[in-house]
Amino acid sequence: MTSGDLAGLLAEPHRLRAFAALALGAGNVPEVASAAGLTVREAAVAVRRLRNGGVIGGGDGGDGGLRVETERFRELARAGAGEPETPAGDPLHRFVRDGRIVRLPARRGRRLPVLEHVVERSFGTGRVYGEREVDDLLRVWCEGGGTDHVTVRRHLVDECLLKRESGRYWRP
Repeated sequence: MTSGDLAGLLAEPHRLRAFAALALGAGNVPEVASAAGLTVREAAVAVRRLRNGGVIGGGDGGDGGLRVETERFRELARAGAGEPETPAGDPLHRFVRDGRIVRLPARRGRRLPVLEHVVERSFGTGRVYGEREVDDLLRVWCEGGGTDHVTVRRHLVDECLLKRESGRYWRP
């Protein structure tokens, strides 16, 4: 999991609220629903996605209680403790800062390294993503920038950095 994966996972409001409820002590889906102000169905869907994303565990018949997987956050913190993502001397610095696309270049030769950067940090190989999940991951890259996630997604597919079939996306 990358920090981009985590941000994409928590970018959806129901998942964020469910995660907050779990972090504050909710131990099962009804408690999550009550604490997060969600329906039980909304909470169950959010919990399932959070569990599939690896940020929560439990609740699978073993000990019965849901819990935040704090070790995942430690791993991400250790991984992010190195150099900044795009230092000032890096050619990408003009277009990508602090994990955000500031501006998507019009020229293909300049745009392609930006798109490759996004794919490398957001999409794992051997994993299939739904369109909504792709959109969530790309929205994080586009927040506060001059481009939208749909444009980035289209460019990723056009440049064959992501493959698409029947609403499913994967990194070749």
